[in-house]
Amino acid sequence: MYLGIDLGTSSVKALLIDAQQAIIDSASAEVSLSRPHQGWSEQNPADWIAATEQALGALQRDHPAELAAVRGIGLSGHMHGATLLGEEDTVLRPCIMWNDVRSHAEAAALDADPRFRAVTGNIVFPGFTAPKLLWVKNNEHELFTKIRKVLLPKDYLRLWLTGEHMSEMSDSAGTSWLDTGARTWSAELLAATELGQEHMPSLVEGSAPGGALRAEIAARFGLTAGITVAGGAGDNAAAAIGMGTVQDGAAFASLGTSGVLFAANNAYLPNAESAVHAFCHALPNTWHQMGVILAATDSLNWYEKITGVDAAELTAALGEALQGPSGVIFLPYLGGERTPHNDASIRGVFAGIGHESDRDTLTRGVMEGVCFAFRDCLEALSDAGTTLERATAVGGGSRSAYWLQLMATVLGIPIEVPAEGDFGAAFGAARLGLMAAEGADPAAICTPPAVETVHEPVRDLEAAFGEAYRRYRALYPAIKGVMT
Repeated sequence: MYLGIDLGTSSVKALLIDAQQAIIDSASAEVSLSRPHQGWSEQNPADWIAATEQALGALQRDHPAELAAVRGIGLSGHMHGATLLGEEDTVLRPCIMWNDVRSHAEAAALDADPRFRAVTGNIVFPGFTAPKLLWVKNNEHELFTKIRKVLLPKDYLRLWLTGEHMSEMSDSAGTSWLDTGARTWSAELLAATELGQEHMPSLVEGSAPGGALRAEIAARFGLTAGITVAGGAGDNAAAAIGMGTVQDGAAFASLGTSGVLFAANNAYLPNAESAVHAFCHALPNTWHQMGVILAATDSLNWYEKITGVDAAELTAALGEALQGPSGVIFLPYLGGERTPHNDASIRGVFAGIGHESDRDTLTRGVMEGVCFAFRDCLEALSDAGTTLERATAVGGGSRSAYWLQLMATVLGIPIEVPAEGDFGAAFGAARLGLMAAEGADPAAICTPPAVETVHEPVRDLEAAFGEAYRRYRALYPAIKGVMT
């Protein structure tokens, strides 16, 4: 048996698989998010431990024999979070999360230093870890002097499980401190934020052993002391492992809270100017590129609150056949945007609303705006040297056939839907646990799921949506000076 633990923004999920990768069961527990000020987003690391304990306790109650047979554990988690530890691994403050943009000025200052893009291959985004540490230095200086270790969220779970300060390259690539091509910490970039390698965890590959389970934790949950805990992965790389998105050019489109267009690469292909993330993958000698938007299904969830109508009902009202462009332009920048603008200050906009614009029209506009943001990511990936021929849909938004048909038409590529199953980050983490424990061949383990449905572009509507995308693209520069 193998166990995957995924630390999500809103919950922790623990998932059990057997040696044939069949899912035995999973359990989850919620984690709360705090927003003490506008643009801030924080979590208490103790809540991560409590939720993990709850999820493991549920599996122990229902599957004690299977849990006792676990040979490897893999970890996944939301990226970029600054978990600051002092003496004796004391947590110094709540973790500053991936969607926290308070450090936008610090990010701009670091990004203005040409070494950061040259070494990391990425823009220094406000959500990344390094600018958060610079913000702490500038605003909580006494606390900054007490920092002994900086851990990413999933690696705080590893510390609890194994007692080790350790990470891996896919997650660490999102800190702005990693030499992404060399897959190692950059002493030069750490020094730019007045830190050193002694503040960082050691690094292993995601599919390699990354610690051994402590006897105390093993005894509490009926596990075996000393079993392997894999290096693991950041959430998107773990989802890619779960989806089998590991071969060069393979891609998935994640319609989750945020949106990700993810492409696997067999070479390091940075192009920071395009605002594409160029990160290490969770397997040795592989990398990946991501276009990232901050509000995918979150845009529809926001509209759901405004209308008081459930999102599923809003989308069902549109019917099955794809309609032409709504005539309404929606910029889904509810909390700023990453690809392609790297703009923490911009906010969302509806444009083109008329007397005829009813609820369904605005629903279509919201869904179109998200798809156009994905088109921005596709164009940015193309500028970075990656051409996609198809993509697999994952995330909660992928349950809407209308949205996927729209996505295929706007992107101009087939969108595939996997057969029923759980192929997300927790499953990818369990696969990494299997590989680390058994030394298994990644090519044999990381197979893609069977395809159930393929949404082809509606060719008769491509030109109309191309023109709508052109108008969408023109809106951001027109309003930037007003909104920021």
